[in-house]
Amino acid sequence: MDPKAPITQDVMTIPRKTDEGGKRNLVGLTRDQMRDALIDMGTPEKQAKMRTGQIWQWIYQWGKRDFADMTNLAKAYRAQLAEHFVVEIPEVVTRQVSEDGTRKYLCRIAGGHEVEVVYIPEEGRGTLCISSQVGCTLTCSFCHTGTQKLVRNLTAAEIVGQIMMARDDLDEWPVPGAPKDETRLLSNIVLMGMGEPLYNFDNVRDAMRIAMDPEGIQLSRRRITLSTSGVVPEIARTAEEIGCLLAISFHATTDEVRDVLVPINKRWNIEELLGALAAYPKVSNSERITFEYVMLNGVNDSDEDAHRLIDHIKRHNIPAKINLIPFNEWPGAPYKRSSNNRIRAFANIIYQAGYASPIRKTRGEDIMAACGQLKSATERARKSRKQIEAEAGLG
Repeated sequence: MDPKAPITQDVMTIPRKTDEGGKRNLVGLTRDQMRDALIDMGTPEKQAKMRTGQIWQWIYQWGKRDFADMTNLAKAYRAQLAEHFVVEIPEVVTRQVSEDGTRKYLCRIAGGHEVEVVYIPEEGRGTLCISSQVGCTLTCSFCHTGTQKLVRNLTAAEIVGQIMMARDDLDEWPVPGAPKDETRLLSNIVLMGMGEPLYNFDNVRDAMRIAMDPEGIQLSRRRITLSTSGVVPEIARTAEEIGCLLAISFHATTDEVRDVLVPINKRWNIEELLGALAAYPKVSNSERITFEYVMLNGVNDSDEDAHRLIDHIKRHNIPAKINLIPFNEWPGAPYKRSSNNRIRAFANIIYQAGYASPIRKTRGEDIMAACGQLKSATERARKSRKQIEAEAGLG
């Protein structure tokens, strides 16, 4: 495949969906899009910006879904909003809680498709792992999610809706007028669920801008980490248009091995990827790039691999930390987890070279919520475009 060819995928994105009554969902719209929608409804242009700000706060700061609850709007205007719009987020189908407190949600979206979302509670913080696609196109050989064929991109509403859904479950929407509580059960977002975020760039960008908006969910850009397998042309754009932290699913130190583990490497190899990371506009000592490295017994876990990894990073002068991830085995997996002693030896080589090398604690393994294990129950094979459109009511 020509590495300079445009990025294309055999995938559809469902348009912004209206319900059966023709009502438009306000969730996922940018501020400008919401303003235009209100004007189309009949809101005077001079009032539209103010009304957008008011509705925005009700939806994203207070978590309200019923226009009747938006009490700083006139009753007649609330009724008009209810005639034209809805405030809808993905539906929770199942909710599992691990022995360690990790929560895994199976969420239903348009067309009856399902995606998985994981909440990981930790001392002083809580991280939500969200999905950007139904399935995944990358087919990374160690990843259970990658065995589910790509069906479609998620919309901005479906992406930010995962955050709203989790805040519902955590009962974390503040009460208007109550004293401000700075503690956050959901304090961090990682785009490490199903899918490759940079193959759904526009929707991911719009959703994350909503999450970062100071009059809404109010998450700092430093609280959001986007993980990519290495879609090189979109890496600089990520810094410029989203500005979040970056993580790379690296997993191998030679092209020969990475071509198998992370097949996108055949399009943009290690050297091209490292060059893009070295030029990443947000890179500084305070904003290191995270290298994610799953530990596979006898495949990528040798001392030589550790030294090569260090050499790659030093040669390109990339401020970095290396997250070592014990492989989370799944039924039929072609790999085994490296031994604890091997992982510790690998981590020590990296640490001695001056880089942080935390070994990720496996969370939610008993409910198949650990890294690389996500795979929704109903999406086992690629469906035709006609099937997807029919199920979504778009055919």
